[in-house]
Amino acid sequence: MKIAIIGADGQLGTDFCKIIPRQEQIPLTIKDIDITSREQTREVIKKYAPEIVINTAAYHQVDNCEDHEQPAFAVNTIGVRYLAQACREVDAALVHISTDYVFDGEKNSPYLETDPPDPQSVYGISKIAGEFCVKYILNKYFIVRSAGLYGKAGCMGKGGGNFVENMIKQAAAQSELKVVTDEILSPTYTLDLANKIIQLIRTKHYGLYHVVNHGECSWYEFTREIFELLNQKVVIRKTTTAEFKTRAKRPKYSALNNGNLQKLGMDDLRTWQEALKAYLMGRANK
Repeated sequence: MKIAIIGADGQLGTDFCKIIPRQEQIPLTIKDIDITSREQTREVIKKYAPEIVINTAAYHQVDNCEDHEQPAFAVNTIGVRYLAQACREVDAALVHISTDYVFDGEKNSPYLETDPPDPQSVYGISKIAGEFCVKYILNKYFIVRSAGLYGKAGCMGKGGGNFVENMIKQAAAQSELKVVTDEILSPTYTLDLANKIIQLIRTKHYGLYHVVNHGECSWYEFTREIFELLNQKVVIRKTTTAEFKTRAKRPKYSALNNGNLQKLGMDDLRTWQEALKAYLMGRANK
């Protein structure tokens, strides 16, 4: 099976490259393919004719999306449309990574795949629009929503870091941290996400899936767990999203339930605490 990985040098793409057998993978970076170019996208996909295309490319600087709608929609919507069209031409299945930000955050229990989306930000709107593009163009697709991603490679769109690394870096530079308590989510280790997606695509059970580490927490609780696992004493102050006054509105509750994975008997992901511990252990062993 030939699997093209778009964004192969990014946070999630790097983990795909680690676990997909080398003879099966076609790693593609921004230098190899720009999905906002219809012709280049078509040419590259036609050239390699993969059976599966995994799209990890995204414009995910949430606040910047509010001021830069054009690049956000170019990557998260129009680029996804071009990619879906190219996949259709070579009869490839598309794996498209989406987000918990497609929900409004007003629910008080984990969102299922059957819950109606209602994004509250330009980022969320551009991502749900990308999902719709995949659905109307292709029959063979996996739309995978996840949340709070962190991985060893770090996020290219966020300076090569992730939330865990940013907290550790800030704790080393300042006397205390302020972290919000009123955003609840299901933080997810990219290595766990990548492993589950690879298992999923081999089933050919196409459709929409939520894939997150089990459980939920606030960013404050997540931060506290980071330093407890590191056995570091750090002063962490509670704060709210209102105090931070971010440009984009974020869902106050966006924990996800892996409902469709459960139906397949495949929801064996570990808890977010276990995943975080594994990440930090791997970080220590670099």
